[in-house]
Amino acid sequence: MSGEALASSASDETIDAAVVERVAGEISQALTELDLQLAVMIGGGNIWRGTTGAGAGMDRATSDTMGMLATVINALALQDALEHTGQPTRVLTAVQMAEVAEPYIRRRAIRHLEKGRVVIFAAGMGNPYFTTDTSAALRAAEIEADIVLKGTHGGVDGVYSADPRLDPTATRFDDLTFMDVVAKDLRVMDLTAITFCKDNGIPILVFDVMTPGNLHRALSGEQIGTLVR
Repeated sequence: MSGEALASSASDETIDAAVVERVAGEISQALTELDLQLAVMIGGGNIWRGTTGAGAGMDRATSDTMGMLATVINALALQDALEHTGQPTRVLTAVQMAEVAEPYIRRRAIRHLEKGRVVIFAAGMGNPYFTTDTSAALRAAEIEADIVLKGTHGGVDGVYSADPRLDPTATRFDDLTFMDVVAKDLRVMDLTAITFCKDNGIPILVFDVMTPGNLHRALSGEQIGTLVR
């Protein structure tokens, strides 16, 4: 999920405690009611975007590193909210910070999932120039995930032929192939992430994570959003 999803639309707060609490509640409820394991890759765009700094003349690697640190802040906020619901959670970060979170180790992540803990991946892959989308695709392959859920915000509930906020004639797709996404230049995730998921056979479900109950619907297999496979 993007970091912007955690921001407040009613104020200048970068993290809206009520939003984080709601998302945590939905995650906890889903794990209680459904037989599944869940890992979360979280972005940091509500605090800092690497491309923003680079566009202003900052060194891209430095700016991206700042963005990675922003994801850790969001991960800790989500972890705290989840644990307040009674859901055991672990933050695993690709940038070493032992006093704050565990280092990302693939087998450790899988073991946490097997024990029923929510795993939150932070700091992307630990490398600049890679988006959170690509990091999510990589981690999904590493933990042998069945699907990647791309939670959108801003009222967009799937993949459209054009931006529905700008073009009222835009139509939503219920089902797409990876080649459709590439051929039609649809903005699902960045192209690196799309190609990676295609090569590794990982389907992607794009849906509006901000609508209450949608996360549970997506995880329970209901027809929602756009499925790319």
